[in-house]
Amino acid sequence: MRDLATLPKAHLHVHLESTVRADTLTELADHHGVEVPAAPAGPFDGFAQFAAHNGAVRDCLRRAEDFHRIAYEFCAEEAAQGTRYAEVTFTAAAHGERLGDPGMPLEAVLSGLAAGQAAHGIECRVIVDHPRKRPVERFEASLRLATAHPQVVAIGMAGAEDYPLTPFAAVFRAARDAGIGLVHHAGECCGAPSVAEAVTVGLADRIGHGFRALEDPEVLKLLRDRAVPLEVCPSSNVALGLVESVSSHPLPLLMDAELTVTLSTDIPSSTGTTLTDEYRLLRDTLGFDDDMLARIATNAVDVSFAPEDTKARLRQDIATWRAGS
Repeated sequence: MRDLATLPKAHLHVHLESTVRADTLTELADHHGVEVPAAPAGPFDGFAQFAAHNGAVRDCLRRAEDFHRIAYEFCAEEAAQGTRYAEVTFTAAAHGERLGDPGMPLEAVLSGLAAGQAAHGIECRVIVDHPRKRPVERFEASLRLATAHPQVVAIGMAGAEDYPLTPFAAVFRAARDAGIGLVHHAGECCGAPSVAEAVTVGLADRIGHGFRALEDPEVLKLLRDRAVPLEVCPSSNVALGLVESVSSHPLPLLMDAELTVTLSTDIPSSTGTTLTDEYRLLRDTLGFDDDMLARIATNAVDVSFAPEDTKARLRQDIATWRAGS
């Protein structure tokens, strides 16, 4: 079996605010006088408990140097586990609104990523997300931020999946016209209809999670017909109490349904896992061989928003890893 740490990986679904190192979080919390609860040892008691924890983490991020630091450290952590390309999700407009400076949080993150890329040999882009229950006007602000910064490759919806996407339809169309990708959370906490809505109303290029599409054969057909890939995050699903265990995770069923599946961590600081760990779980718990793992890694490269020369290089490097012994 090949070393999974050396498998060249693309990481497509990971929230920057959920990657903060424990020592960094402690230091920032002390500086700002914020008490941050420790993540539970086992699964969160539902999504509400996770949201409260995540909100406390966000409250530790107040200065440009805070955002720069966590972005730089994200690059270091990802590079150490063999990630060569990452699309990190960041709730930029919400931070800007909270801090009274619309542009600063994203600009500081982009600065940190630039420094981290130069130091650690990783390539990063940003996806700007928006909680569904927040105003359309804030999502419009997210699109403005995206169009102002070439490093932002997509915008998308997060949060309560039972909240309709129709109010945001004009923003989705404007993003599509501007060449900005669309990546929505769906089929995680809610069922297959949320996945269908993300594709038909949300014009999704990719779906974050999406495993509940298995509840409806017509939604599976929709995903296949429109070639919409899924960003699957097994450890996160278990930590949030949405799937009982990794061994019972429906990822293999998604592949059996001929969907394009990629692998990500989502909230690694809460689960305590890395992307390498996620691949290892597929090998050790679900019995995936190296051919299957290389296929999933290649899927992530293929469906990313990376430049074509980056994709070509990573595909070749994955093939070289697979050919090794």
